[in-house]
Amino acid sequence: MSDVQLIELSVNGQRYEAIVEPRRTLVDVLRHDLGLTGTHVGCEHGICGACTILIDGAPARACLMFAAQAEGCEIRTVESLAHEDGSMNDLQQCFSAHHGLQCGFCTPGFLMLAEGFLAEAPDATREEIREVVASNLCRCTGYQTIVDAIEDCAARRRRACD
Repeated sequence: MSDVQLIELSVNGQRYEAIVEPRRTLVDVLRHDLGLTGTHVGCEHGICGACTILIDGAPARACLMFAAQAEGCEIRTVESLAHEDGSMNDLQQCFSAHHGLQCGFCTPGFLMLAEGFLAEAPDATREEIREVVASNLCRCTGYQTIVDAIEDCAARRRRACD
C-alpha cells in the first residue's frame, strides 16, 4: 500500500497534478502545493468558514475535505474572482464599497460563500442572505456590512440581466 498518490485537480480553470498523502486536506494542497494562499486556514474544524471555496459551484469547507476527494471536481478559490487584468469583480467591489471587511481574514471565505449562494439564489432576500452568512464567522464587522454588500451585488446582477 502506497503512502502517497498522484491526483489531478482542476482549480480556477487550470489543471494541476500533485503527489499527496491520502490524509492531506484540500486547503493544505491549495495553499502549500499550488500557492493559492487566498484560501485561509482558520479553525481547521469546518466551523469558521475562512477556507470556503466552491466545489462544482457549491460552497464547501476546504479544511474538511481530503485533496484526493476533489479529484474530478471543478474547484474555485477566491483568486478566481478577480478579472484577468487584476481588477475586482462586482462582488469584491461591493464588499469594498460597503466596508464588508475589516481585518480581511474571513473575507475570502465570505466572498466564495456569497458567489456560490448568489449563483443559486439570484433573487435572495435580505433575510436569506443573513441566514447564509451566519455559517461563517467574522469577529470584526458585525455582519451588517457583509449583508449589505451581498444584497447590493445581487441587485446589481439582477439589473444587469434586465
